[in-house]
Amino acid sequence: MGECSVDDLRLTVSAEPDGAVVVHPGAASVARQWPLSRWGSVIRELAADGRHVVLTGSERELCAQLAGEAEDLSGRLSLEGLAARVASAALVLSGDTGVAHLATAVGTRSVTLFGPTPPRWWGPTIDLDRHTVLYHGVGAGNPHADQPDAALLRITVAEVLATARNQLACGTSRPSWTGLPASPPGVSS
Repeated sequence: MGECSVDDLRLTVSAEPDGAVVVHPGAASVARQWPLSRWGSVIRELAADGRHVVLTGSERELCAQLAGEAEDLSGRLSLEGLAARVASAALVLSGDTGVAHLATAVGTRSVTLFGPTPPRWWGPTIDLDRHTVLYHGVGAGNPHADQPDAALLRITVAEVLATARNQLACGTSRPSWTGLPASPPGVSS
């Protein structure tokens, strides 16, 4: 079996940049879900900055609680649609879940909130200037617990906002990767 190269982690998706901020508040387990009230505060502040905020995720009931704060696309996007939505965004904010990996793959700036699992296990390994990880843990917790992890709860709204604003100030251009197809089979804008 051969080794994985950096190019194996990349995904080219044709999408026009639109400057939106994608917020993906859900995760497969409650242990990895930052409190909705905090997401709401972040969304309101970014909207006050003039940012268009879009909610994604399969947790429609969870996102519905934030729907008055942002455009809600939860449960409405195919995998290809989600890839295009992420690729066109200026920034993705999420917990430790699949959309964070998608942001890394397409080169969209991201801020990922880690809780029960250390980012060295699942965090980004490429383009680290484009992807910021927030983590205040000291070791592995229970990623399947029915309450948000204590390390995740130590991440503050102010910290997420400052980090998001810093990433947004760096610009919205996506890296150009050579040698990759325009879009993989089944993915289009």
